[in-house]
Amino acid sequence: MATNNNSNRYPSEKKRRFFKGKTFILLVGLLLGAGIMVAVYKTSVYFSSDESCMMCHVHPHVEDSWKLSKHVNNGSGVKTHCVACHLPPQSDTWNHYTAKAKLGLKDVWSFMTKDSADFDWNTKSELEHAVKYIPNESCKECHQNLFPEGINQDGITAHLYYDENEKKLDLQCISCHLDAGHYNPNYTHGKLAGIPGANTTAAIDTSLYFKTATPVTSFTDYTEQIPGTPVSFNMIAIPGGTFKMGSTSKEAFHKEDEAPVRNVTVNPFFMAEVEVTWDQYWAFYGQTMSEGRMLPETVYANNSSDPEVDAISGPTPPFGFPDQGWGTGDRPAITMTHYAAETFCQWLSKKTGKKYRLPTEAEWEYAARGGTETPYFFTGNPKDFSDQGFWRKFFDAKTDSISSFVIYAKNSKNRTQEPSEVQANPFGLKNMLGNVMEYCADKYDPQAYAKSGESVTNPLVTEGEEWVVRGGNYTSDAADVRTAARDYTKHDAWLKTDPQQPKSIWWYSDIRGIGFRVVCEPDPAIGAN
Repeated sequence: MATNNNSNRYPSEKKRRFFKGKTFILLVGLLLGAGIMVAVYKTSVYFSSDESCMMCHVHPHVEDSWKLSKHVNNGSGVKTHCVACHLPPQSDTWNHYTAKAKLGLKDVWSFMTKDSADFDWNTKSELEHAVKYIPNESCKECHQNLFPEGINQDGITAHLYYDENEKKLDLQCISCHLDAGHYNPNYTHGKLAGIPGANTTAAIDTSLYFKTATPVTSFTDYTEQIPGTPVSFNMIAIPGGTFKMGSTSKEAFHKEDEAPVRNVTVNPFFMAEVEVTWDQYWAFYGQTMSEGRMLPETVYANNSSDPEVDAISGPTPPFGFPDQGWGTGDRPAITMTHYAAETFCQWLSKKTGKKYRLPTEAEWEYAARGGTETPYFFTGNPKDFSDQGFWRKFFDAKTDSISSFVIYAKNSKNRTQEPSEVQANPFGLKNMLGNVMEYCADKYDPQAYAKSGESVTNPLVTEGEEWVVRGGNYTSDAADVRTAARDYTKHDAWLKTDPQQPKSIWWYSDIRGIGFRVVCEPDPAIGAN
C-alpha cells in the first residue's frame, strides 16, 4: 500500500515554521532589550557628565566656583567630576544608581515646579545644606591618603584626630573642606570646633585634660594619667620571683632557641594591662611629631641628649593609614618601629616623672606565664589547638578555651581586636598572647639561654642585629602563641615597600601585627615585694 509522504512531513514542516517564528521574535526581543540597555547606559553616561550637570543646575556657582576649586584647579592635573562628589562611589553600584535616580527625579521636579529666582543661594551654600549632598564614602573613595603633600603639622593632627574619633564626632569630610569642591573666598578652611589644629575659632575644651601624673606610693595596681592629655591607662603590679624560662623538647612545637630551660629571677615591676593603644600613641604623636621629614641622624641627635619633653622628636607623618582602616581608640597601636616604641617610653617617662620602658624578654615571659609552667597560662595542649600536623587534614583544631584568651588566626577576622574581646591571665594582663607581637628590650640571640647559665637574675641581651618580639599576633597559629615561643624583628623586610628615601625610622610599611606594651620600674622608696 502506498504511503502518503506529504502527510508525514507536514507536522515537521509546521513545527519548523513555528519555531522559526518564535526564534525570530526572541532575537528581535533580545536585540531590542540590548538596544534599550545600551540606550539607558548611554543616557546614564551622558547625564553623569559635567556638562549635563551644569546644564541642569542653575545655582550661580555651578561652573565658575567649581573650576576655581582644588578639585579642578590643582597642581596634580587631576580633575574631580561632579558625580564623584555628589553621588555614592560607583563601586557601590546599587546605592550609586538609586541615588542618581532619586536626584534626577528631584531635579526634574524642581525644574518644572520651582522658580530659581526664589532660591536663597547663600543659605544653600552653607555647610548645613552641603552635607546633604556630599556622601562621605565618596570622599574616602578618592582620598586614600590622609596626608597629602604640603600638609602642615596642624593638618596632620586634625586628620589623625578625625580618623580616630569619626563616629564620636559624627562629622563628614565636607565639614572641614567645604571649599574643596566649590571655591568660596570667604570660607575659613577647617573651621570646625573640637578638631585640634583645624584652625578652629572655638577653643578646644581642655578642662578634662589631666594636670598631673598619678602618684604611686605603694606597690599596687594604678591608673596612669598623662598630663596635658585626656588619656589614661591601667598598670598592673607584677610581684618579683623566680620561674623556669623557655621550654623542653617535650613541649609540642618546641624550638631550639627556647632551650635550655633556666631558672630566671626578676625584680618586681609594673606592666601595662594591655598593649599601647592608638589613643595613647596619638597623644604622643600630637605632642612630638617631627617637622617635615627629619634626617635620621638629626632625630637621633635630638633624642639622645636627654632633652626636655617638648624637645623630643617624635614620628614623621605615616605613609598611608597606619591602623589599616581597622579602627583606632582602644585597639593596639601598630606598624611603629622599635625605635618609635622606645621614644614613646622616653616621652611617657618625661611626662609622668616615672621610669617607663620596654620589658625585658625575661620580664615579658614571666608576666605572660602568670605563675604557670604550662605551654599557655590556661588549660590546653598546643597540638589540640594548632592547625599544623597530619590529622588536621581530617579533623578541625579545637578552639574552645584558647579563643577566650587569645586573638589568633582562628578568631581574629584577620585584624587586631580590642582588649575587651579576651579575658586576662592570672596576673590580670590581657593580650599577652596573640593580637600583636610585642617588642622587648633585648636584642635577639638564638643561643641566649645557653650562654647565660642555669640560673640568672634580670637578664638583658644587648648584642645582636634584630630585636626580640614575643606573643605572636592575630595571624599566628596556636603553636606560635605559646608563652615560650620566641621571634624577632625583620627590619629590612618590614621596610621593603617603603617608598621614602631615607626609609622611615618610625613606621614599618610591611608588617601589621607589631605593637608593644610598657613596664614601669617601681620607686625603691615604696618597698615593692
